[in-house]
Amino acid sequence: MPALIVNGLVILVSVWGWKLYRDFEFEEMDKEELKHWYRKLTLFFYIIFGLWTLDFVVYSEEIESKLHYIAVCTQVGISIVASILLFSERKLFYPILLILILPLIVYSLLIGEFYGDVLSLFSLIFLGVLIYASDNSYNLIQKAYYQAQHDALTGLYNSRYFINYMDYMIKRIHASKKCAYLLLIDLDHFKTINDSLGHELGDKVLQEVSKRIREYCEDTHTIARLGGDEFAIISDTLYGDGTCQESAYSFSVELLGILKETYVVDRHHLYISASIGVNNLGGSSKEARQFIKEADIAMYQAKAQGRDGIILFNDELAKEVEYRLEIERKLYFALEHNEIELRYQPQFNRDQKIIGCEVLVRWNSPDLGLISPFEFVSISEKTGLIIELGNYIIEEAFKTLQAWEIMGLDLKQFSINISVRQFFHSTFLDEVKRLSDKYLNEDTRKKIIFEVTETILIEDVYRISVIINKLKQLDFSFSMDDFGTGYSSLSALREMPIEELKIDRSFVIHLGERKSDELMITTILSLAKIYDLKTVAEGIETQEQFLFLLENGCDMFQGYYFSKPLSKDHFELFYKESFSKKLSI
Repeated sequence: MPALIVNGLVILVSVWGWKLYRDFEFEEMDKEELKHWYRKLTLFFYIIFGLWTLDFVVYSEEIESKLHYIAVCTQVGISIVASILLFSERKLFYPILLILILPLIVYSLLIGEFYGDVLSLFSLIFLGVLIYASDNSYNLIQKAYYQAQHDALTGLYNSRYFINYMDYMIKRIHASKKCAYLLLIDLDHFKTINDSLGHELGDKVLQEVSKRIREYCEDTHTIARLGGDEFAIISDTLYGDGTCQESAYSFSVELLGILKETYVVDRHHLYISASIGVNNLGGSSKEARQFIKEADIAMYQAKAQGRDGIILFNDELAKEVEYRLEIERKLYFALEHNEIELRYQPQFNRDQKIIGCEVLVRWNSPDLGLISPFEFVSISEKTGLIIELGNYIIEEAFKTLQAWEIMGLDLKQFSINISVRQFFHSTFLDEVKRLSDKYLNEDTRKKIIFEVTETILIEDVYRISVIINKLKQLDFSFSMDDFGTGYSSLSALREMPIEELKIDRSFVIHLGERKSDELMITTILSLAKIYDLKTVAEGIETQEQFLFLLENGCDMFQGYYFSKPLSKDHFELFYKESFSKKLSI
């Protein structure tokens, strides 16, 4: 009867265990639900192994029927099963193993014979072996598990774990009809720290950043280092649609403030800001990588707006990204379909006589219409298409200059823009030489001025000078475009082998409105005189702007006040007409 009762209870508890197994829905449970389920599972293990031990006690007294041998063997087997099942759960493993092995030890001692003492000792040794084997297996698996899921430098989760966790969160969100938020964080100008102070100190900074993030939100958020200086955070709490975005922004503002506090590393006082992209994980069927990509887009938008900011991904930004992707897709075929066109904006001397032009690029897409070069040139630089596009522009410009020389258009200079990526490309020098040998002669080479922007100065000045000097040996000249917009330095200006400074239109258009812009222009003109450089002002739209520049010693002028950029045919006509009538001042 006792055996029947005990085994009946084992069956009932096993049915309960089966129900616990069926109730387990990891992807739909939040942390509290998982904890509650785990508590019930813990109780189940204690009860089921306790009943097996009680079963052993009942059958260990059945000596006449020899069932006590089966009871002992069964208890040994159950102990092995328990050690295999529970070795990774240390809170359960030790007490349950003691519940199973101690009755064997006591039973052997109660035999009252020498062999019973030996069996008791063997049971104790058996307990030690199970603990030793389980500990080794546990430590080995935990080490492998930790290494597979964590970043070695910071101890945060790695990208692999984070993406898997996001997939889990997305399924939870779909089941609950709520939302969570995702943050993508990139440290601003972190490369400067690595380059100037070394990677070892940079690693220490990353560890300090990780520590600050962990201390701020480890209990409520899941944190990962995706690589380099990029971190990701996802909220463990689910929110209603109305509060998710607000909570995300408030959290981001406070976190950004913490990250910007001074870092003291190896006696260095460092000030670091961050750009944060935020995305809501709502009821969409998107995958984890798509949500990360959208947050990444928002983060780069924050960088584009001056860094040290927070941008929330939204429908407007999504449409902008979709438009940029459409531009990127169609740009691949623009050259092939002859959609790229060149325009030529006249440049005038102080007597308002045409003495040159700047070559500008335009893209008229049959599907997207007229696309600003500010849009497609930047995209072409990111995708690498700028090399092919830049070579096309140089070749077409050289062809045009050759044709105008034959026609008798007497231009003193012919300016062509060169992107930074194109300038440093391994084929740039060879391609320019090949095209110049094909289309230009000694006189026309001297008229070519390659315009490079100030952003080129983020590279090594010596390397820049080597490339420029090689082209100067072929009689080409160089101009620094957009001068004064951010990267200028007097030492770089002194060392750069250029002949011309071009005043950016952002200063010119505000002449008469801002004293600071007038002061900037006069400063640039004074610097040009000191370094014996020609000056060109672009973006001139009014007579007042022209007169100010003229009075302060600017050498050349271009802008809508004189002429908009013209097609090849219209430029030829404009040039011829300029000799028959003169613009009045």
